[in-house]
Amino acid sequence: MKILTFGISLAALTICAQAHAQPIIYPNPPGKALYDHHDDSFTVRVRAPGGKWQDLYEYRVKVDLDNPQQASMVTFGMDGPVEVAVQKNNGDARRVEIRPGSKGVEARLVGNVAYFTLARPANLSIEFDGDRLHNLHLFANPVEPSVPDRADPNLIYFGPGIHVLPEGQVKFPVGSNSTVYIAGGAIVQGQIDISNASHVRLIGHGLLEGGKEGITVLHSRDVTIDGPVVVNPQHYTVMCGQSSDVTIRNLKTFSAGSWTDGLDLMSCSDVKIDNVFLRTSDDAIAIYADRWDYHGDARNFQVTNSTLWADVAHPVNIGLHGSRDEPRVIENLSFRNIDILGHDEDDRDYQGALAITDGDNNLVRNVLFEDIRIDQIEEGMLFNFRVVFNGKYSLAPGRGIEDVTVRNVRFKGGEINPAIIAGYSADRPVKNVAIENFRVGDNPLRVQDVEVGAFVKDFRFRP
Repeated sequence: MKILTFGISLAALTICAQAHAQPIIYPNPPGKALYDHHDDSFTVRVRAPGGKWQDLYEYRVKVDLDNPQQASMVTFGMDGPVEVAVQKNNGDARRVEIRPGSKGVEARLVGNVAYFTLARPANLSIEFDGDRLHNLHLFANPVEPSVPDRADPNLIYFGPGIHVLPEGQVKFPVGSNSTVYIAGGAIVQGQIDISNASHVRLIGHGLLEGGKEGITVLHSRDVTIDGPVVVNPQHYTVMCGQSSDVTIRNLKTFSAGSWTDGLDLMSCSDVKIDNVFLRTSDDAIAIYADRWDYHGDARNFQVTNSTLWADVAHPVNIGLHGSRDEPRVIENLSFRNIDILGHDEDDRDYQGALAITDGDNNLVRNVLFEDIRIDQIEEGMLFNFRVVFNGKYSLAPGRGIEDVTVRNVRFKGGEINPAIIAGYSADRPVKNVAIENFRVGDNPLRVQDVEVGAFVKDFRFRP
């Protein structure tokens, strides 16, 4: 009987705790940084249902290389339902949209304030009157992992506040068996460098800004990145070279400069990418073989439950870089449950919301795109699967593309260029590509919407 009584009491305490769970508010930037980082386009408040409203700090971020603009971002934590109020401070509001639509979050607009409830953590874009350049990015995080023991000699701890590199140092180096903890409310101004290391965790919901790269993972293995926001790095958000057993989870980023890709992975294997939000001014996710000092095949990638927004170039690009003298294989790649909020590229060679651009003697094979939702293509095409010799970048043509499945894809609709599938030569073909259940608006994608070029074998189209 005592055991039963204890069980009921514990359940009641759990329900009570959930009912009174409060949003987790991170500290504001200190001193002058409070003003330097702030954007006043929106006022954002959160509360437990029916509780007291709490203000969030609205960060300024920059988006879209083609037309650089200031947007806004808030970040907080939640361990129960949260009500959110977003007030647009400049001008009237007639309508509001919350994307991705797959999250099922609907707002109620009262004057210039949008009210909505989050049942679970989510990474969202809140857009008033269709404005996608001056929008609010809202990142509601799950509860942070347990804070590591501050006495641990292998802990690199960045608490709330501003953290700068020592004079003359260009990056924060991280060795093996280390945990880097960037607390909510921390702003780390510099690059986190994980090189020639193993068993490394980079965790926490703070910000990284100002580094040449946001994070480098080079010649390393067993690395986990979980939770941070990277704000406008000078180059890539994560540059990963010749590394294995890499997990990237709940990473958020913004970029508005030239060659500011999101995740660039060169000669890497056994990579898991989950629940990331990447708004970039170059490829959001790029998977290559050889490049620069990184050599070898690329295989076994799982990309799931993520939101990609390429203001410039591709949301997904596979295969361009490799080796002229040592043919490589890029294989076993899956992309599942992905929202693509935007794709815009004026150069036909670099178009494609989903792109396999096979060059440099790479063989790309066994690729799956499944349950993909494409919201908007400003200029571009749905997919672009080609074996190429790129005059600007290539060392050699690609060797071929094999065994690609595109299944359960929805595009909202609009004026776009036809999708392309094309080989390079008889011995460098595209073969065994299947398009299954691909819809544009309310209609199936038509076979005439796909340009099938030369040297394509076994193309199957099942609308």
